Amino acid sequence: MSTDTLPTDPRLLMHSIIQRIATGPDLSKNISRAEAYLGTKAIIDNLIDPIQVGIYFIALRMKRETPDENRGALDAVLETTRRVIAEVDEVVDIGDPYGGYTRCLPAAAFLGPMLAELGVHVVCHGLDKVGPKYGVTARHVLAAVGVPVDLSPADAAARLADPMIGWTYVDQAQSNPGMHHLVPLRAQMVKRQVLTTVEVLSRPIAGRKLTHFVTGYVHKPYPPVYADLAREAGFDTACIVRGVEGGVIPSLRQTGKYFHYHDRGAEIEATIDPAALGIDQPMRAVPLPGAVAAEAGVDEIAAAIDVKAAAHAAAEAGLLALRGERGATYDSLVLAGSIILHHVGRAASVVDAAVQIRAVLDSGKAVARVR
Repeated sequence: MSTDTLPTDPRLLMHSIIQRIATGPDLSKNISRAEAYLGTKAIIDNLIDPIQVGIYFIALRMKRETPDENRGALDAVLETTRRVIAEVDEVVDIGDPYGGYTRCLPAAAFLGPMLAELGVHVVCHGLDKVGPKYGVTARHVLAAVGVPVDLSPADAAARLADPMIGWTYVDQAQSNPGMHHLVPLRAQMVKRQVLTTVEVLSRPIAGRKLTHFVTGYVHKPYPPVYADLAREAGFDTACIVRGVEGGVIPSLRQTGKYFHYHDRGAEIEATIDPAALGIDQPMRAVPLPGAVAAEAGVDEIAAAIDVKAAAHAAAEAGLLALRGERGATYDSLVLAGSIILHHVGRAASVVDAAVQIRAVLDSGKAVARVR
């Protein structure tokens, strides 16, 4: 990726980029990977006027980002992220939606302690709130149970290596302050930007030997996009799940789909049937309690819910599931956990993985790792 022929002044470069990408549906031109990298990095480094930042991201979105533009934006995020290698051989990196959940109670935050009890080291990452959803995030849920959510990547990595804990959370405010500084501006842009796609691939903590990427999606075009970016980010394997609200947990009531690759090879489509794992639920996901569901929000994406109350409800449901109480949260952990455990080679099949996970949940031992 050569940058030799590009302007060295980031403001001149951004001027040139905007001239080309923001000229309407028929005349807009694509930019190179190097230009997307330099332009996005200049934005993260706070060198570009906020109005031009908005034009840059929205223009890319309206003309549709190319693979090279996505890769360039990812290059900038990776270069500016404070990344460390943990003192463990393998790490499962869960990139759940940074925007959170507004239509169900999230359960994925509890995959970490559950899988840690099986010897699988999990790092999840995110932030407090970001548009367009402004939903309940992993940070909200983990903070509600007293898990530290403001650790540096190095301190978070130490928790992975602690045999009594074995999992951790990293907040974007700690791993990439420049990216986090953009949160208010992203709210003003309203629509999803390329940052929403690439920030889940920031890879703040890696394993000494292998790092596995797990993320979710809703829209059909995204699996090959995420698979390509995961290879570019250096993930040895990837598991991209068609999950409820774009998360890593599939629907509890119908056959689900996910894509996976190993050794950075081509992605392969797979299915998972909740019924085959002994899951019989009438709902797609953990329902919102009536006390937290409010009237319709400002639009169809940002539903109005009491985020704090929903986070506490999700926290309570997660702790009960880790203690072996059956229900939708328990089944959510079994379903997503089975995919991950099988994906990283700790179970011969998802059915075998479900047996292992139920044994852990029913024992109640994993709850001791929530600290």
